[in-house]
Amino acid sequence: QVQLVESGGGLVQAGDSLRLSCAPSGRTFSSGRMGWFRQAPWKEREFVAAIRWSGGITFYSDSVKGRFTISKDNAKNTVYLQMNSLKPEDTAVYYCATGPVVGTFNTWGQGTQVTVSS
Repeated sequence: QVQLVESGGGLVQAGDSLRLSCAPSGRTFSSGRMGWFRQAPWKEREFVAAIRWSGGITFYSDSVKGRFTISKDNAKNTVYLQMNSLKPEDTAVYYCATGPVVGTFNTWGQGTQVTVSS
């Protein structure tokens, strides 16, 4: 069974950058999508960004467009989320997930905490 392992979270100040990594174990991906979601305290989980394994097409939420970049390294079977110009409202647990190109994300990582202080 595939497992997703996130890393790279931490505590930073507003304006700083962080890069999150998501490495699936137990399977090499060549199709479908990988996505990043986040959940802040007392809020519902929200979509952040996604990328298709084939072709590398990317998608972003309006709240992060222009600041965050999702990318993949096929050789390392790893997806990254580069987060620049971080804001306190970006504070959340960030999850990576995988799923088919069309449909729901069906496999989730355990999450990594990102805290942005003002």
